[in-house]
Amino acid sequence: MTQEKDVKTMRSFQKVWDVLEEHEHDKAQLVPILQKVQNEYSYLPEEVMNYIATSLDIPPARVFGVASFYSHFVFEPKGKYVIKICDGTACHVKGSMDLYDALQDELGLSDDEITTQDMLFTLETVSCLGACGLAPVMMVNDDVHGNLTSDKAREVIQEIKTKEGEDDE
Repeated sequence: MTQEKDVKTMRSFQKVWDVLEEHEHDKAQLVPILQKVQNEYSYLPEEVMNYIATSLDIPPARVFGVASFYSHFVFEPKGKYVIKICDGTACHVKGSMDLYDALQDELGLSDDEITTQDMLFTLETVSCLGACGLAPVMMVNDDVHGNLTSDKAREVIQEIKTKEGEDDE
């Protein structure tokens, strides 16, 4: 390991240690610990889960088992902007997958990629966003965008890119 990576890892573990301290290293608090750690990193890195297991004196398989049981936990980093395309019945009927295809193209993602290489965007589908009256709907982080067309969805992404200082191609 390089010295720079060692320092980064130590900083990562310090944040985890703070979360463990906040929960008094209580094994019964594993789910809230994992939630706080994921909020900190936007995902659960394998080395961090191993550190949690060691710190709580429980087998790593238990930590991985709990984390993989709940769909809320993710094991790959996500972009700064997480785009959720609703594919519930109302949205699907009104063309939500056309939105998905348009954004996949706009972001330069292939079928096996969900996050852009610059870690700016993650594109996902979800079963329902609970905004059926606005179908088709997408969320970008906590912002809901409804009554979308493919062009309107692309505009939302282009506005974010402009805000982030990227060149529109």
